[in-house]
Amino acid sequence: MILPKTNRLTAEQLTEITAIVGEFGCKIQPIIGAVRTIYAIVGDERDELMINRLEGLAYVDRIDRIQSPFKLMDKRSDLASHRLQLGGVKLGEELLVIAGACTIDPKNPNYFYETAAAVKEAGAQVLRGGVWKPRTNPYAFQGDVKSLDILMEASRRTGLPVDTEVMEDSHIKLALEAGVHSLQVGARNALNYSLLRSIGRAIAEKDTCVLLKRSIHMGSLAEFISAAEYIAAFGNPNVILCPRGTTPTLDGYRNHPDESITPLLKEKTWAPVVIDPSHSVGKAVYVPACALAAVAYGADGLCIESHVSPSHGIGDDPKQAVTPDVLAKIIKQAKQLWTLRHGPASA
Repeated sequence: MILPKTNRLTAEQLTEITAIVGEFGCKIQPIIGAVRTIYAIVGDERDELMINRLEGLAYVDRIDRIQSPFKLMDKRSDLASHRLQLGGVKLGEELLVIAGACTIDPKNPNYFYETAAAVKEAGAQVLRGGVWKPRTNPYAFQGDVKSLDILMEASRRTGLPVDTEVMEDSHIKLALEAGVHSLQVGARNALNYSLLRSIGRAIAEKDTCVLLKRSIHMGSLAEFISAAEYIAAFGNPNVILCPRGTTPTLDGYRNHPDESITPLLKEKTWAPVVIDPSHSVGKAVYVPACALAAVAYGADGLCIESHVSPSHGIGDDPKQAVTPDVLAKIIKQAKQLWTLRHGPASA
């Protein structure tokens, strides 16, 4: 990983280092952080002659060789200073809350418009809404591209940025063309490396964020962070790690809640952690406690399913979506807990 003395290299300097590493079978991938651009060496970076030639360049500050399976996402990476911003919130400085319906019903768009306004009033800074939905049962509702128009109309009405799940290349293209601010990778696709690469390529020169769920199976933390590396390796480090419960399930809950891994993740990576308590526990009555536990463990934010009338929702909403009134209470208490841990939000 090449750290220049200035915020970024000139075109001529980038051409020169690209030529040098190319002689050794490597490539250069610029990674644009909030403060500076760093230049990842893609390939075998162990050749001492290559490193010596790079370190001899007047405009190179240093070369970092991080022996880790996730060089960019590693806490020792220069990207540790990167601060991701979404919904006007700089993660790590203020609690981020993403909220909205599990699934947008294309036949009843007003439910989503009302929910969008209500979650904004409750204090959420980002609106979530499912356009395409993975389903275990092939006959269950799989989503509808018409819902993308509803999602973006809700964004225009409320001024909130939006997050939605994508499952294939066509979804990525449509979502980005529509102006979706955050692409969500669900638990079933968290280890779909082809999809992760496609997302990385698609957002490489954009300010789009990715909310990466943890795999539905209880994989290692290194596996989770390495999945994020697949996305960041194409140049956009705006990846949020989202634990959402794993299998095997805990009796009474939808999944085995895993918000407690937050401190362990933060020991390994600089990436922000946003917990999804809705999928972790799977029942609305348990969501408030799980959300507060997540903040107590050090989460940077929450992703909560909410609906103005859960019983009229589709997908998971009838069983696990909280009403906006409950959401407002969660947010108020979560912010109080955040302040206890971190002090007042930065101005």
